[in-house]
Formats: sequence, C-alpha cells, structure tokens
Amino acid sequence: MKSSPPLVQLEFGRKHETIAGLHLSMPNRQDGNMSAKLINGKEIAAQVRQQVAAGVEARKQKGLRAPGLAVVLVGNDPASQVYVGNKVKACEEAGILSLSYDLPADTSQEALEALVDELNENPAVDGILVQLPLPEHLDADPILIKIRPDKDVDGFHPYNIGRLMQRKPTLRPCTPAGIITLLDSIDTPYKGQHAVIVGASNIVGRPMSMELLLKGATTTVCHRFTPDLAKFVGEADILIAAVGKPGLVKGEWIKPGATVIDVGINRMEDGKLKGDVEFEAAAERAAFITPVPGGVGPMTIATLLQNTLYAADVLHRV
Repeated sequence: MKSSPPLVQLEFGRKHETIAGLHLSMPNRQDGNMSAKLINGKEIAAQVRQQVAAGVEARKQKGLRAPGLAVVLVGNDPASQVYVGNKVKACEEAGILSLSYDLPADTSQEALEALVDELNENPAVDGILVQLPLPEHLDADPILIKIRPDKDVDGFHPYNIGRLMQRKPTLRPCTPAGIITLLDSIDTPYKGQHAVIVGASNIVGRPMSMELLLKGATTTVCHRFTPDLAKFVGEADILIAAVGKPGLVKGEWIKPGATVIDVGINRMEDGKLKGDVEFEAAAERAAFITPVPGGVGPMTIATLLQNTLYAADVLHRV
C-alpha cells in the first residue's frame, strides 16, 4: 500500500491544482464498519491556506504585487465583526493585502454603492467582499450586482452563478466550492452517487447542486415544500444539510455508509454550536461526517483566499 497522503483536487475553471499532505483516517467503504470518520475541515483548510500562501510568494518572486482583498463592514454587528476579523487575519497569514472599510451603521445606499464603484476601479484590489447581513435600510442586491464579476470573490454575482450553471465556472461561491474540496479529500466517487441537498438557498443549496452536477452526481434538492424529507435523506450517498435548523436531519434517516456534510451552524442557549444533523446518531451510520464546528466553516474562508489569488493570477494577470 502506498504511504503517500491523500490528495485534494482544487478546481478553478479549467485550472487544476493538487495539494498533498492531508492526514485523514479513511475507512474502507466496503468493510461494513459504519462508525463515521471525521472530515477535518480545519486541517484541510490549513493545507489550502498554505497553498495560497505559496502562490502569493511565487507572485512576489516574479516581481508581481500581492493579491488585494477589500472587506467592507457596515455597522457594528458582533457576529459580523468576528467574521470580518477572521477573514482579515487569514489574508494576512497568506500574504494577501487586506483593505478594511468599516462604515457606520447609518451609511446610505448611495455612499455604499459609491465605495463599491471606487473599489471596482482600484487596480490594487482583486476581490471585493461586502459582509452580510447589511443594516435593514440597505438593499444588498444592487450592491452585490454592482461588484465587478471579476472581483466578486464571494461568487454571488449573477454572472458567476451563470458561469457555474453553464459548466464554465470562474469565481465560485465559497461554501459550495469548499465542500467540494472536502469531498475530494476523501476520494468521493461522485459518478453514480445520489447527492441530496437539504436547503435551497442562493448561498449554499442552489450553487451546491450545480457543483455536484459538474462532478457527475445525480442531485436532488430538498426544501420546505418537500413532502417526505426522511425518504430523500435515506436515499443519499452524499448528504449536504444547509438549512440553519439544529438537529433537523435525524441520525436514523442516514443511509448506512453515506457521507454527511453539515453546513448548519446554530448557537444554542448554552452557547454551544450545533449543526443541522443529529451528529452522534448520524455518525453511527455514516462512513464520513463533518463536525460542527470545525467542518465546513474553515473551508469558506480558505476558498475566499483561493478565489482572491485566482482573480489576481488568472482574471487580472497583474
């Protein structure tokens, strides 16, 4: 048996790169042991960030500037401040130039759109991220659409979503793309697999379905009008739960040997975080499962860094 570590395939449009060095305990899918192995998102994200840092350093060695990411925060929402702080820290560790714009909560729609226009024209900025949610008086849609598609490192612009649907992705939505990296790390055999997504949001569920279709999986999306959720979950070889309702997916529904990706991050009254899946019961039936926290979350930021480097290297070439 080869002693080399498993590889993670990273895909950006037509560009493919590989990471070695992931240390995952991988069960034999045919050995009958259904005690799930954890997919360690923290470890895999660290490998991705190391690759990004190497890419940034390679640019510097060629005399090119570091990629630049502008992060816009409106107001003082505590959770948003934490998220932005984590993104800024990750940028600094990878050598990406981070430009922070902290705006007061009463910032007008016109002022915010003017800032986006300014960042669109700034040649040092490869990516623009407007932290959501925005204060209630602001309309996020026209602001997100105003971001230039080649600087839309969140992957939310209709142009980038359209590219994904046409099987020609460029800047991909961060969480779905990060989930694909997790699935690739365990050599998921997509073709012939039934992938079931619980949740149809624009941020995760819908683009996730496109990502899985690209991989060759037969894909089903469940939502609030799905009449028998347990039935569909029980048929899933690959399950993606992204609803934001703690414990919605019961462990007993999980198909033995399935791979379970829990996107939900729900803070309970005791302060602990809980996913959308009943973790302990699901882990008794699944082959692989992501923990909450420490599963999908770290991959979202890691993919944001990937997108920023990709924008600088491939889309802007400066």
